[in-house]
Amino acid sequence: MTIVTEEGTEAGTHEARRAAATAKAATLIEALPWLDRFHGETVVIKYGGHAMTEDDLRAGFAQDLVFLRYAGLRPVVVHGGGPQVTEHLSRLGIESAFTAGLRVTTPETIDVVRMVLVGKVNKDIVGLINRHGAFAVGLSGEDANMFTAERKLAVVDDELVDIGLVGEIVATDPGAVRALIADGRIPVVSSVARGAGGEVYNVNADTAAAALAVALGAAKLVVLTDVEGLYRDWPASAEVISQLSAQDLARLLPNLTAGMIPKMEACLAAVRGGVPQAHVLDGRLKHAVLLEIFTDSGIGTMVVPDMPDVAPSSSARGGGEGRDD
Repeated sequence: MTIVTEEGTEAGTHEARRAAATAKAATLIEALPWLDRFHGETVVIKYGGHAMTEDDLRAGFAQDLVFLRYAGLRPVVVHGGGPQVTEHLSRLGIESAFTAGLRVTTPETIDVVRMVLVGKVNKDIVGLINRHGAFAVGLSGEDANMFTAERKLAVVDDELVDIGLVGEIVATDPGAVRALIADGRIPVVSSVARGAGGEVYNVNADTAAAALAVALGAAKLVVLTDVEGLYRDWPASAEVISQLSAQDLARLLPNLTAGMIPKMEACLAAVRGGVPQAHVLDGRLKHAVLLEIFTDSGIGTMVVPDMPDVAPSSSARGGGEGRDD
């Protein structure tokens, strides 16, 4: 029989506390080179999926942004809100229709899209962040002509189909966002855009985030989604590609699932537009943004510019050796 004395219990508790403190110190030290690398850099984050709807993940995302700001990075958020729009349309008795994965957007629908994204979803995100201080400022892609779009047509059976006020971004003016960043704020941008004639367009949030990342000269684009990353051979395999070049991604795009195509197209557009890194992360993982930026291994899938002899890899990225930093 083992007898545990009071002194032994205290000693065990002390050792456990010291081990926990040592582990925390190790985590901070692991983050040091990444803090140095990205200090003062702009990171554009496309916010969506479960990270946007589950309370615990929403709170964790707001904490991540504030941490980035205190760590000297310059986070910018771009968001959509498809499920919220669908829910509100349903309440109003308006049926949601989709063609080729795109929402058919009538003048009546665009009013709801604008109201929900700009007046509800955007303000909810701003409120969550500002629980930690006066950081976030909400914007629409219409503000200061940030996003200018033209009507986008869907392709169905190789034929072009008009789906209403759905836009393709053709110009980006980041001036208002730059001013907020310079003032130490966290811009939160909803994905609606203006047309040259003053009309309002519903635009894809992934595409909007990529366009803004390019215009800002961001160091990273991060796209939060509901999968671990880009799978090598889904559904036959759950192996995630850790890193691949723009050229490799372009070859894979035609064979991707419909849900992943706009996200990976956004990553491709960002990297080809001069953003050094674009990432697809699992937003269902709490603090996914911090895990990607401040740990040696990173998570998800990273897209980098074309380089000689760079092939898709499923190996871990460690200490920057597997990253184009």
